Amino acid sequence: MGFLDALWLIVGIVGIGILLLLFVLALNFGRLWITAFSARADVSMRDLIGMWLRKVNSSVIVHTKIQAWKAGLTDISTQDLENHYLARGRVPNVVQALISAQRAKIPLDYRTACAIDLAGRDIVDAVHTSVNPKVIDCPNPVQGRTTIDAVAKDGIQLKVKARITVRTNIQRLVGGATEETIIARVGEGIVSAIGSSDSHKDVLENPDRISKAVLAKGLDANTAFEILSIDIADVDVGDNIGARLQADQAEADKKRFQAEAEKRRAMAIAQEQENLASIEANRALVVLAEAEIPKAIAEAFRNGQLGVMDYYRLRNVQADTTMRERIADPGGEPKKA
Repeated sequence: MGFLDALWLIVGIVGIGILLLLFVLALNFGRLWITAFSARADVSMRDLIGMWLRKVNSSVIVHTKIQAWKAGLTDISTQDLENHYLARGRVPNVVQALISAQRAKIPLDYRTACAIDLAGRDIVDAVHTSVNPKVIDCPNPVQGRTTIDAVAKDGIQLKVKARITVRTNIQRLVGGATEETIIARVGEGIVSAIGSSDSHKDVLENPDRISKAVLAKGLDANTAFEILSIDIADVDVGDNIGARLQADQAEADKKRFQAEAEKRRAMAIAQEQENLASIEANRALVVLAEAEIPKAIAEAFRNGQLGVMDYYRLRNVQADTTMRERIADPGGEPKKA
């Protein structure tokens, strides 16, 4: 085989390889490229190959690029869409939100939309809510509570249901507080408005005073929403909390006074027992003193200070005393001399 034949063989092999490569590329990317080309979207075969090498879903990028191009968003490049996809963003949602914002004349650029999407917010729902405000129940029934309970100054409890109409504030969507914060703030405002009312009748007569008081506080500050209105859907009268608290306080005072009275009674009984013990002790001293009398009489006999006649006169006096005591108290026992 000559040199010329070897050269033609090599050229043939290379040509066959190029044809096979073109066939594989046409088989994998030809349909997407034709679709993008027919829609006049700027997607080249090199872009498709690069997406395949970077493991990017080229079908999503191409169809999203066509959608953006047809909507007039010509400033969004294929590279921008691919970068957001690689950042694990939801590319179709971003483009759909940009189209909706453009139709509604809402200022929203591509970078802001990507930032909102990467923050985990539903950018499509945010744009739709900005166009069509939504209503939030306060309190949220999903959390297990159906009413906001507050007590007026007269002690009557009121059960309130409110509805908050909000729309999305695109500029504060990143970093702004969510619906839970709006519900919590409005609930706090309702409790404060009812608590500052002198009577529950004032609230029942003018429920709108609650919404006006709450709206005046600017509760949508630093949130992702703008509060349009707060409507009181229902107001029900609950328990008389003031009377219940007074009854509980009276019961507590009663128990406290009973405890103090029981303490004083126990102290009186203890004092009485101490007095009885003191009386018995004094009686014992008297008995001991009386026991000394016979000893003193005997001692007087021995010393000659007391004669026999004196002793008999003493006995007569004692007998007269005993007789008088019996006459004065017939049922009593005579005292011993």
